Amino acid sequence: MSSIQQSTLFGTDRRVIALGVARMADAMGNSFLIVVLPLYIASGSVSGEVFGFSESLITGIVLGLYGLVSSAFQPFAGRISDRAGKRRLFVILGLILFMFANFAYVIADTYEIIFMIRAVQGIAAALTITASIALVSEVSRADSRGKNMGIYNSFRLIGFGAGPLLSGILVEAGPYALPVVGEINGFIASFCIAGLMAMVSGILVSLMVQDPVETKPSTEKMVFRVTSDDPYYTLDPIFALGISTFIMSTGFALLASIEPQVNERLSQGAFVFSIQFSALVGMLALIQPFVGKLSDQYGRKVFIVAGLVGLAPITLAQGLSTESWHLIVARALQGISAAMVFAPALALAGDLTKKGQEGAQLSVLTVSFGIGISAGAILSGYAIRFGFIAPFAIGAMLAAFGAILVKTQVPED
Repeated sequence: MSSIQQSTLFGTDRRVIALGVARMADAMGNSFLIVVLPLYIASGSVSGEVFGFSESLITGIVLGLYGLVSSAFQPFAGRISDRAGKRRLFVILGLILFMFANFAYVIADTYEIIFMIRAVQGIAAALTITASIALVSEVSRADSRGKNMGIYNSFRLIGFGAGPLLSGILVEAGPYALPVVGEINGFIASFCIAGLMAMVSGILVSLMVQDPVETKPSTEKMVFRVTSDDPYYTLDPIFALGISTFIMSTGFALLASIEPQVNERLSQGAFVFSIQFSALVGMLALIQPFVGKLSDQYGRKVFIVAGLVGLAPITLAQGLSTESWHLIVARALQGISAAMVFAPALALAGDLTKKGQEGAQLSVLTVSFGIGISAGAILSGYAIRFGFIAPFAIGAMLAAFGAILVKTQVPED
C-alpha cells in the first residue's frame, strides 16, 4: 500500500493539510502588504526617484515586481526541485527568505530598498510555490487531485484573504505603545507580523511535512511546449491552461494598485477596502474544495470554461460600482467564478504532466498566476487614467477570450 493511501485525515492526505496550514500562515503575512504598501507609499514614508511615474503606476510596479521576479525564477526552481527530488527543502528555504524580507520593510524608506525587498520576495515565492504545488500533485491520485488542489489552495487563500483584513485594522488602529520597543505605527506593526507569519510557517513545514517516498531525483530533460503535437489543436493544453490562469489572476489583482481611487469613489476607508479585497479570496477559499471534488467526478474542462464565462460580466460590474456593498458583492461572485477556474486547471495540468516533470511543468500555471497578479496591478495602475471602468472592462474582455481559448484548445478530460 502506498503512502498516499496510508496517511490520510478526513479522507485527505495529511501532508496536503499540513502544507496548506503552513502556507496559510505564510500567505497571511505576505498578503498584509497588499493593503499596507500602497498606503505606506501614499503616506510619504518613502522617498527617492519615481522616474516621472504617477503614484498609482509606481505603486502598481512595486506590487507587480514580486510576481514578475517570482515568475522569472519559477521554471528554474521547479526544475531544480525535480532534479533534486526534494520538495520540502525548497519550501523551507523560500519561507526563510520571506521572513527576512518581510522584516526588512521596517527599514525601507526609499523606492530602491522596496524594489530590492520585493525582488527577494519574488525569489522566495519561486522556491516555495513550485515545490509545494508539485508536492500536492505527487501525493494525489487522479481521482483526488482536484479535491487536494482545492483544499491546499483554500488554506492558502484563507490566509491570503485574512491578511488584508487584519492589516487594514492594524493600520487604522495604530500607533501602538510596546514595552522596550516604544511606540510604533500601524505600518511597522504590519511588517513585523508579516515576518513572524513567515517564521511560523517555516517551522510548521519543517515539523509536519515530509517528501513522499515516491518522489525521486529526475534526470528527464525539462520540456516546455507552446504548440500542440495534436493536429486538432494549435496550443499545448498545459500552455492553454496557463493562459486561462493568467487571465483569472489578472482580474483578481485589478484592485491592488488603485486603492486610493476606489476609496475616494466609494467614500470609504482602508478597512472597507480590505473587506472588498478579501471577499473574493474568502469565497474562492470556500468554494474551491467543492469545485475540485466535483471536477474529479465530472471532468475539469467544463468548470474552467464556465468560470471564465462568469468572470466577464462580474469583472465589468466592479467598474460600475457606486456603493461599497456593490463592490463587495461583485468581488464575492468573482471568487466563485475564479474557484471554477483555479483548482480544476491545476488538477488538469497535474493529470497531464509527466513523471519527474511535476515541478517544471506545473510551474507553467504558477508562473502564469504570478504574471497575472503583476499584470493586473500594473494594468489598473495605468488604465485608471482613462476612467474608473477602464481596467475592469479590459479584464472582462480577457475573461471572454479565455473561455473561448480553453473551449477550443484544451481536450475533453
